[in-house]
Amino acid sequence: NYTPNPALRLAQLLGSMKDDKGVVTLPGFYDGVILTEEEKKILQQVPDDENEIKKFLGIAAPDQVGHNFQESLQYPSLNIRGLNALYIGEKARTLIPANATAEIDIRLVPSSNPQQLIDLVRKHVENQGYYIVLNEPTEEERMKYPKIAAMKSSISYGAFQTPFDSDCGKWLSSAMFKAFGKAPIKIRTAGGSIPISPFVITLNIPAVAVPTVNPDNNQHAENENIRVGNYMEAVKTFLAILTERI
Repeated sequence: NYTPNPALRLAQLLGSMKDDKGVVTLPGFYDGVILTEEEKKILQQVPDDENEIKKFLGIAAPDQVGHNFQESLQYPSLNIRGLNALYIGEKARTLIPANATAEIDIRLVPSSNPQQLIDLVRKHVENQGYYIVLNEPTEEERMKYPKIAAMKSSISYGAFQTPFDSDCGKWLSSAMFKAFGKAPIKIRTAGGSIPISPFVITLNIPAVAVPTVNPDNNQHAENENIRVGNYMEAVKTFLAILTERI
């Protein structure tokens, strides 16, 4: 009832960054993201079963950043990937933590300026009344500022995107149509980081990704797998791509 709890302060600070619908409240966070009507129509053709997606994730309702799963992927995200204060479970003690730490990550989209988004987070922290330091605050700072936050950041790499109607996009669509006799399903962007992005951005060349695995392949997890049928279709897919004239 007297000593402020850093864990509670941190929870309040993080909670102020999003509204109840999961939309980031930082002004300007979504600036530059534009979805044309044609792009929305293409995304609507992706055969997502949102009831199955919610069941798989174990949620009753998703955040409302976009109107559907595919639209939601088109915006930058602000994610809490870790929290640390004191102890829970068998190690729990009736103590007030000396500090509380959160790690957040921002997933970028092509229109994102990473430094600008980091600056928006920093400005929001300051607007919540926090004095920002780089390292452990000094005794003088502790006595002067009621709310102190240490903030460090780094930039990994940007996002890339190749338009559907680009020469590269048209070439790939033609190859896939010749291989399977129907137009391919097109996804404007993926939901996670793609490590080839630095090469694409540095070399300034178009690039596309062609998934060939089964949806339930447990990618990057235990028992990762691929169906024999998907493997055979992958051979057919890449043969069509490599023999398609540009």
